[in-house]
Amino acid sequence: MSASPEILAYLKTAEGLAIQLRRDPVGVLEVPALDNVIVGIHLGAPTRLECHRAGKRFIGTAVPGDINIIPSGTPSRWEVFDGDDTGLFLSVPKQLISAIACESGIDPGESGNPELVPYQRSRARNARLDDQKRIRVGFAVRAPVPRRPRSGGCTRLVMRHSSFAGPSRWKSEGLSDRRLKGVLMFIEDRLAEDLSLDQIAAVAGISPSHLKTVFAKSLGMPVHQYVIQRRVERAKELLARTDLSITEIALASGFAHQSHLARHMRRMLGESPRAVRHALSGKRMA
Repeated sequence: MSASPEILAYLKTAEGLAIQLRRDPVGVLEVPALDNVIVGIHLGAPTRLECHRAGKRFIGTAVPGDINIIPSGTPSRWEVFDGDDTGLFLSVPKQLISAIACESGIDPGESGNPELVPYQRSRARNARLDDQKRIRVGFAVRAPVPRRPRSGGCTRLVMRHSSFAGPSRWKSEGLSDRRLKGVLMFIEDRLAEDLSLDQIAAVAGISPSHLKTVFAKSLGMPVHQYVIQRRVERAKELLARTDLSITEIALASGFAHQSHLARHMRRMLGESPRAVRHALSGKRMA
């Protein structure tokens, strides 16, 4: 069995929508049937996972942006094989889904509680989180809990993945799942090295110019921005878990020097590496 998950951030709205940023270590996690719908969004490094639920088995590599919808009343069993699994989890009350359906002009039916259908490992391209806000949540929850949540993301869930959703007209022209996973794993394995667009394009089997276009359509950001984001996240993990100097962490994360890391960390997290380490050390001691 796995150790207890590490809760990195948590908040809950007045309507009962709960948001949790967490890290699950290698091992097994049993999740009982819950009243709310659970929506998971994979963040961080690609991670090999296996999931059993509703009599079905899913196994593969989760990459940033993969989403998973678990309907209410559905128990599941998860196993993390290599590396920590970092994800953002939303616990959505069925009453909130019904309210959003009504606000969207959709009849939820006689039960008044439309169900979200199971959804596994499909990239949340259009529903992706804003990159800077996503990383800030991982550092600290500073903003007050809103009195009423913005329903844009929940509306997309209802419109696309509910029991009464119509046929989807959304079509992506990005990389295939196989190619995207290969590219992301190549980047992850070589974060500390010099990475060129030509190298990454060769892994995808396409030209550099084509890669720039389809990568942005797949993940909603340019290749270089994704690499910088992952390097900042890697540096943050090393700041939290090791006693390496900031210069050593900068080099291990693929930055040219300490100032290079500091510049991008301030831009993405709003804090210096030293401040991030201090904040994360305080959390470990609490």
